[in-house]
Amino acid sequence: MTDNKADLRVIRTKEAIRNALIQLIEEKGFEAITVKDITTAAKINRGTFYAHYQDKFDLMKQCEDKIMLDLSRIARENFPKVLASLETDSPTAQPFSITVSIYEYLNKNSDVMTAVLGPKGNLSFQTRLKEFMWGEIYGNNPHSFVKEENFRVPKQYLASYMGNAILGVTQQWLHSGRKESPLEMGHILTTMTAYGPLYAAGLKK
Repeated sequence: MTDNKADLRVIRTKEAIRNALIQLIEEKGFEAITVKDITTAAKINRGTFYAHYQDKFDLMKQCEDKIMLDLSRIARENFPKVLASLETDSPTAQPFSITVSIYEYLNKNSDVMTAVLGPKGNLSFQTRLKEFMWGEIYGNNPHSFVKEENFRVPKQYLASYMGNAILGVTQQWLHSGRKESPLEMGHILTTMTAYGPLYAAGLKK
C-alpha cells in the first residue's frame, strides 16, 4: 500500500469514528457511550480504534483540541480587523469580523458543535471553551486585544459574564436550528457585546 493510500485510509477511518461519536452523543449521551458502541457504529474493529485513540475520552479530547485550534486561528487572524472597527465603525452597522468568521465555522461544523455543546455532550468542554474565549480574546497574553490594566470591573466577573453570555447565545442558535445566518448572528452578538443588553432591549439609547 502506498503512503497516499494509507493516509487516505486513516483519514476515512478517523472520519467514520468522529461521525459515530457525534451520532451516539445525540442518541445516548457521551457518558453512556462505550468504545464498543463507537466501533459498531463506525463499522471498524476495536484494534483499529485503539490504533488511533486510547479511549473515548482521548477521542473526545482530540475532537475538542481540533476545534480549539481552528477557533484560535480564526481569532488571531481577525484581531487587527476588530481593533480597526472599534476605532472607526459603529458596531451595529458593521459586525465584528471575528464574530462572523466564528459563526461561519460553527455553521460549517454544526454537527459536531451541536453534539459537544448540547446537554448530552461532554460538559467539561463548555468550561474549556469559556476559558479559551477568555484566554484568546480577553486574557492577558500577547495575542489578546483587551488588556487587564484597562478593565473597569474585576476580571473574574467579566470573564464569567462574557463567557456564559457568548456560549449561551451560541447554544441557543445551534439548538434552534441555525435560522439566522452567520452574518445575522454577527450583528446580533456584536450589538449585545458592544452596547450591552440594555441597549439591545431598547431601554438605552
